[in-house]
Amino acid sequence: MKNQKAKEEFEKFLKREKHRITPERFEVMDYALQYEGHFGADELYVKMKSENSNISRATVYNTLELLAQCDLLSKRNFGEHKSRYESNYGRKNHDHLICINCGAIKEFTNPKIEKIVEEISKSLGFEVSGYSFNIFGKCLKSETCKNKLDTKEHIR
Repeated sequence: MKNQKAKEEFEKFLKREKHRITPERFEVMDYALQYEGHFGADELYVKMKSENSNISRATVYNTLELLAQCDLLSKRNFGEHKSRYESNYGRKNHDHLICINCGAIKEFTNPKIEKIVEEISKSLGFEVSGYSFNIFGKCLKSETCKNKLDTKEHIR
């Protein structure tokens, strides 16, 4: 198990919430925490199957939900009508730029945003446990996206 501390956290959560503790759930946890970037449940399932896992699709979906409840993963919706996940384990809070044209997701951090969140929360008497800031727009520097934009404009 590569993430011993995460395993311990997840195990405590499962016991506290009275969920079964199974090797399959920890297998999903390992794959999810090692996944680079944002992923959907089906993407993780396909990756696991391609690496000869015997995991079921239902176990992947259910375990991802539990990992999000346990706060080891963040569950995100980037406007595409499906849930995407990313690891919270050992990561700093960050924000996202999402291209509505090509679907690219760029992560960034900005201390000014964190300060604004702190100030607003403090002034309204609110204790922050986390926040999500997504900016939707169109890539201007990506050649892939520019080509898609040019194609769409020619179709009109």
